[in-house]
Amino acid sequence: MPPADAEPYRTSLGTSSPDVIRLLGHDLTEELMGSVSFADLAFWLVALRRPTAGESRLFNAVLVALTDHGFTPIVLAARLTLLGAPEAVQGAMAAGLLGGGSRFLGTTEDTAAFLADGLAREPGRADPDALAADLVRERKAAHRTVPGLGHPLHKDGDPRTPVIHRIAEEEGVAGPHLDLLAAVGRVHPAILGRTLPVNGAGVCGAALADLGIPPGLVRGVALVARSAGILGHLAEEMRDPIGRRVYDSVDRNAVYVAPDPG
Repeated sequence: MPPADAEPYRTSLGTSSPDVIRLLGHDLTEELMGSVSFADLAFWLVALRRPTAGESRLFNAVLVALTDHGFTPIVLAARLTLLGAPEAVQGAMAAGLLGGGSRFLGTTEDTAAFLADGLAREPGRADPDALAADLVRERKAAHRTVPGLGHPLHKDGDPRTPVIHRIAEEEGVAGPHLDLLAAVGRVHPAILGRTLPVNGAGVCGAALADLGIPPGLVRGVALVARSAGILGHLAEEMRDPIGRRVYDSVDRNAVYVAPDPG
């Protein structure tokens, strides 16, 4: 028993007794298992409310959009870690997730924060294009990139972007973050002197912000999605490995350069 004067450790998520597990105020086995999808449960755990049908469709679309993007550094880190420690799949999963930073997956968070900060500056501003132009000019003056713009591969348009917008519109859950990012896409060519695509990671960040996910948690949602992708790559690595060939290729082509004497 804890001391009588011990402060309680509060949680509104899960608890258990010898015969009942409760999650979010519901009996896990009787009310949730087989009745709630994993994606809806993930949303519920973060937002502390069950998503509407429209929110669920958009949230699921975002998770699918962020699941995998091929042989990214995140995936290579996971596969090479599995090569070195095949007995520890958790290490390979963790290695991949740790690579979800500012260049890979972090764009979701950066874009959500960029848009939220802009909207907070002038709440209720009627003209998103004017606000977007101000924000892009500020980033240009500061020699900083605009979150949500550009992609190393999809230079003529990220195929995920229009789908997220379409689903949000169809379900009536498009909000000010998606509107502002679309405005950024419209106004930036005249300001930056070049046209960049609104990337899928950025539009997913905007969609999550419109769903009420705080910007500081947006990257966490992206990592939940990418966990499934990493797990798929690890399963493939077990079936049809490339890790050894990647390592051998780098090892064979490594060139030793002696440091300058000093």
